[in-house]
Amino acid sequence: MSDIAIRVENLGKLYHIGRAQGGAGYRTLRESVMDWAKIPRHWFGRNGHNVDDETIWALKNVSFEVKQGEVVGIIGRNGAGKSTLLKILSRITEPTHGTLDLYGRVGSLLEVGSGFHPELTGRENIYLNGAILGMKKTEIERKFNEIVDFAEIDKFLDTPVKRYSSGMYVRLAFAVAAHLEPEILMVDEVLAVGDAQFQKKCLGKMSDVAKEGRTVLFVSHNLATITQLCARTILFERGKILEDGNSYAVVSKYYQGNTTSSPDVNLLHHVGSGKAHFVSVQILDDHGRASKVFSMGESLFVDMEVLSEVITGLQFSIEIIDQFGKTIIHAVNQDDHFEARSIAGRYHVQTKLPNIQLYPGRYILGVWCGYIMEDYDYIREYTYFNVEQGIVSGRTSIMKEGQAVFFAPTQWENL
Repeated sequence: MSDIAIRVENLGKLYHIGRAQGGAGYRTLRESVMDWAKIPRHWFGRNGHNVDDETIWALKNVSFEVKQGEVVGIIGRNGAGKSTLLKILSRITEPTHGTLDLYGRVGSLLEVGSGFHPELTGRENIYLNGAILGMKKTEIERKFNEIVDFAEIDKFLDTPVKRYSSGMYVRLAFAVAAHLEPEILMVDEVLAVGDAQFQKKCLGKMSDVAKEGRTVLFVSHNLATITQLCARTILFERGKILEDGNSYAVVSKYYQGNTTSSPDVNLLHHVGSGKAHFVSVQILDDHGRASKVFSMGESLFVDMEVLSEVITGLQFSIEIIDQFGKTIIHAVNQDDHFEARSIAGRYHVQTKLPNIQLYPGRYILGVWCGYIMEDYDYIREYTYFNVEQGIVSGRTSIMKEGQAVFFAPTQWENL
């Protein structure tokens, strides 16, 4: 028997984005038919689509295999094709071309509450999802208490899920997907909805699933989690596989290949309730100029502008992440006894990292605003900057890239 769990060959997905017609509004069937009859035939391609329509290949000529028991991470920037791939593998979306073979029962968690019926209770949706997975009632009953305990929704078990918060939704959805014993588990970036404790719990469960010999495909923007959980990672870019291999090597390649100098805040991956959102973020040098290159020993400034529904009490933080996705610096304004103030709901704050003691290499900046445990807006991968050799402790540094993360001044003496 083959040890392959997933086989994808030459997979492609094409989307047609039709342009809005002039005089937009409701039209009668007769008007539509008459307009269609007037369109010259040469405007249409062989498949009947208007050749003037814009087309986008969400996936193009994608091929790979995943063995049974492998835990594979899927990474890439927004629009790279990650979620489209999982929707095709989950039989939600049909591919334009190519073939795929899945050997085993598939459990998917692609969107918050996907597969749930809003009018049914949590209890009823557990049985519904189990039936969709092809499980017998006795199998579902055997796992029922584990699912409820894991999701921590016992008090709301007989409440329609349409009344659940997003956090409750995702807790139950993950619990169902992970506990009903699919041979293949696919998880998209939905765990960001849960709190930190629940995310840790989910990662532990996915690790347990992998140890049981089941296959996991995990899409995430949290690269530290990817390297922690997955031995293998596939990097997507513009619908194609750019890299496939050891997670640490692929994540490092991802950071090295992203050289966006002035990212558009609106196009980045945002997490949060939206009560506030970043409209501008800049990395500045000592002279107030935007920069992406700093020397050891120099200062770095992060300038942030936010529009918010919250007039007072907004909190800010920044984080610096290394090439393997691990957060190495996390700074919060509250810890520095700084209170952010707004003018008509607009906050403009700046923080300084004096005397950079990072070893040479490439780093990523993440920004957050919110209140206590609530995320209003969080961009984990805002932009990148490089640190080069510089003056530390009064002399030119001789630090090698990748040798370590921090330079720590020490004191030596002869004994």
